Amino acid sequence: MSKVAAIQMASGPNVQSNFDSAAKLIDVAVKKDAKLVVLPENFALMAMTDEDRVSQAEQSGKGVMQDFLANQSRKHGIWLVGGTIPLKSDVDGKARAACLLFNDKGEQVARYDKIHMFDVVLGDNSESYNESRTTDAGDQAVVVDTPFGRLGLAVCYDLRFPELFRTMNDYGMEICVLPSAFTAITGKAHWEPLVRARAIENLCYMVASAQGGFHINGRETYGHSMIVDPWGNILDRMPGGTGVIVADIDKNFLKRTRKNFPVLQHRRLNCKIS
Repeated sequence: MSKVAAIQMASGPNVQSNFDSAAKLIDVAVKKDAKLVVLPENFALMAMTDEDRVSQAEQSGKGVMQDFLANQSRKHGIWLVGGTIPLKSDVDGKARAACLLFNDKGEQVARYDKIHMFDVVLGDNSESYNESRTTDAGDQAVVVDTPFGRLGLAVCYDLRFPELFRTMNDYGMEICVLPSAFTAITGKAHWEPLVRARAIENLCYMVASAQGGFHINGRETYGHSMIVDPWGNILDRMPGGTGVIVADIDKNFLKRTRKNFPVLQHRRLNCKIS
C-alpha cells in the first residue's frame, strides 16, 4: 500500500504567499508518509480577474510555478500533482489550465490541459462564469504509469463528464486525481455524489483536492476534499478550511474488487460514434 494526500487551500492572487502555504501543507503530507501529493486547482494563483491569470501564464517548462513544483517534489522525494497552473496558449488572450505531474526526482512526467470549460450561470443569475473566454481547452485524456498505479488526471468541471473517465479507464486508469475549485453552490449540491459516482462506476480511487473557503477575488469555494476508494467509501475528507487528508492506496483491494465485481467487463455500449 502507498499513502496519498490531498491538500486543501484557499489561494489568493499573491503567488509567493500561495507557495508558502502550499509548502507548509506539503510538509504536513510528507510527515504523514504520503508519497503522492495532490494540490488543488489554481493552487498557485487565484487571480483577481481572468485577465490577470492570463497575464501571469508561464511558458511550458519555464517559470516560478513550475520551478516550485519541481523543487518540492525533488526536496521531499514525492510524486506531486501541481493542481493547475496557467500556461501560455497559442490563442491570443487565453491560457491553458495545465495539471502537471512531477516524479520524486523533480521531473515533469505528465501534463493534462483541462478539457471542459465552466461556462454557467448559478443562483438565479447571481453568479456567472465564462471560463472559455480566457481558457484554451485541451483535447487529450492523460493516464500515466506511476509507482502507485495507472494515474489519470482530470480537473474540476471535468467531473461532470463521465465519458472522460471511461476514456481514461480504457487507458488502464486505476487512480484518478482531481484538482478542483468547485463553487459553494455547485459543491453543496453535487460534489460528493459526483466524486463517489466516478469512483464507483470506474472502480478506481478518486483523490479530489479542492479549494475551500473565501477568496480575495470574491469567490467562495466548497472545499470538502476527499479520497474515495473503488467501492465508493470515503477514506478521508476535509469539510472546510486549509489542511491535508491522507489515505492508503491499496492495489490489492482494487484488483480484488475489479475481479469479483467485473462491471467494467460488462460494458456493451461506448461513447464513440462510427
